Amino acid sequence: MRRWNGWGDDAITYPLSAAAGRYLETRLGPGRPGPDATLAETLATVPPSRLRDHSLISTDPLIRLRHARGQSLPDWIALHSGRIGAFPDGVACPASADEVRQLLRLARTLGACIIPYGGGTSVVGHINPPATDRPVLTVNMERLNHLLALDETSGLATFGAGISGPALEAHLADHGFTLGHFPQSFEYSTLGGWIATRSSGQQSLGYGRIERLFAGGVLETPTGTLRLASVPASAAGPDLRELVLGSEGRLGLLIEATVRVTPLPRREEYRAVFFPAWEPALAAARAIAQARLPLAMLRLSTPAETETTLALAGREPLIGLLEQLLALRGLRGAKCLLLIGIAGRDRGVRFARHETLSIAASYGGVHVGETFGREWHKTRFRTPYLRNTLWEMGYAVDTLETAADWSRVPALVAAIEAALTQALAETGERVHIFTHLSHLYPAGSSIYTTYLFRLAADPDETLARWQTMKAAASQAILAGGGTISHQHGVGADHLPYLAEEKGAAGLAVLAALCRACDPDGIMNPGKLVAA
Repeated sequence: MRRWNGWGDDAITYPLSAAAGRYLETRLGPGRPGPDATLAETLATVPPSRLRDHSLISTDPLIRLRHARGQSLPDWIALHSGRIGAFPDGVACPASADEVRQLLRLARTLGACIIPYGGGTSVVGHINPPATDRPVLTVNMERLNHLLALDETSGLATFGAGISGPALEAHLADHGFTLGHFPQSFEYSTLGGWIATRSSGQQSLGYGRIERLFAGGVLETPTGTLRLASVPASAAGPDLRELVLGSEGRLGLLIEATVRVTPLPRREEYRAVFFPAWEPALAAARAIAQARLPLAMLRLSTPAETETTLALAGREPLIGLLEQLLALRGLRGAKCLLLIGIAGRDRGVRFARHETLSIAASYGGVHVGETFGREWHKTRFRTPYLRNTLWEMGYAVDTLETAADWSRVPALVAAIEAALTQALAETGERVHIFTHLSHLYPAGSSIYTTYLFRLAADPDETLARWQTMKAAASQAILAGGGTISHQHGVGADHLPYLAEEKGAAGLAVLAALCRACDPDGIMNPGKLVAA
């Protein structure tokens, strides 16, 4: 069963070795586990529903609790402490377009607001109910989960927008295709959620971000149905798909999506290359990205992330042999790991491998084969379970991300890490910080930073520390010329910083668009734009 106050299936764990525990203690001090609220205690805080009985809506307290929060660190703090605050008054799981339209009409009649739930994996507050006098209805689209059409000739597949990543890929695999969109939340996130947040998958270098994959669909808005036809290209005015991409539920509920699919690759390889230091590693990654080779992915870790990855990996004998091999080649404490994914036909894979490894070698890269890369690929969706383990040990973990042009990347990585390091200096608490570049472009790269710190005795103090670090890092991102979000979206957490990126005129355009589709302001209020 899915955890109500953590990540994923409660039968799956991510154990850490004793050596990994000592590594964390050395950098942060002993963990400080706190008492967690029980499910029964938290259920007792769910208030009576403000919605009347309706055949499409459940007001069951447990269902409302399970839809009250996402997966951000503030959400975890709220769930584990039992201090959740606002709950949806009801949850609906429509099974058809007609039922979606019924829910929109009902919400307008009652003056209720609607929260699209997706897969509940948001890490920036997309699905959190606002504290409002209006009733709140959360809509879970999980029953709209079928393959509706497949045009194998054109490479187009149409799905109900509530389909999860694994179900989508299983349907496509039966026909010899893949979408190739694999965010870390893949197991639980949905196609509609990917589109609404402009998601990026781990293999976006090869398959593209969701904006390249999204070809059309059907959006039910409070003012009517918006149908987006799929065509390979069009000059018929602005592309309305771009209005839906990243709209975060402010315009309506996406019920169908047509996506561009690709034949399953005949061959996949995941290889690891280590570099002696960050500067040559960064230069090599940039050179590979700008060579525009047919790669599926590149992921470059800083020395701190490389060290942490190896320390927490377990399998000490294998890691020890790897460390010895690298030491013989002169790669020691400051080494950086580059993961390379290649997918396609045999000849294309051989070409991409040869060219990529040749570029890497010219910057001092040491290729260590496929074992490490295959292990990463096999366990890549297991990594979020580490959050549960760390929490139980008394450590909080969060991530933040941005993207910038190559000329800004080195300074921006340093600025983000410095901001996080300094944020808790007055408390005497340490922060363990590490970064990787996971989505590389010819012009620049994403920057994805993870930071760990100890839980405080009071959940409110843990939240305050997170707020201090999040604000400091966000200001560093804006000052350094990065976007406030490369793949997580805006939601509520990034809303205070959006004006500096979009400008007053840009926010006015977004607000006007929301009013045009949703004049009564019932769709996900307080997300993306404040109006």
